[in-house]
Amino acid sequence: MKGDVETYHENGTWKTKVEGNSQASSTHDTKDEAIAKGREMAVERGVEHIIRKLDGTIGERNTYPRSRDPRDISG
Repeated sequence: MKGDVETYHENGTWKTKVEGNSQASSTHDTKDEAIAKGREMAVERGVEHIIRKLDGTIGERNTYPRSRDPRDISG
């Protein structure tokens, strides 16, 4: 989905960006800070938040709002 938010590590810094943008929206010293910002952006936009591990592989995917998450079996 276009416009998903991605958190990733690059050049010693954790970054968050909207897919399709060429530059990071924010940079952070720690992964936790970057994830928190990425989550906030994804919630605002109602899109998926992709969190990459240090090696670049996808570690986690979270869909917002939660009601749209296909893995949510509570409803």
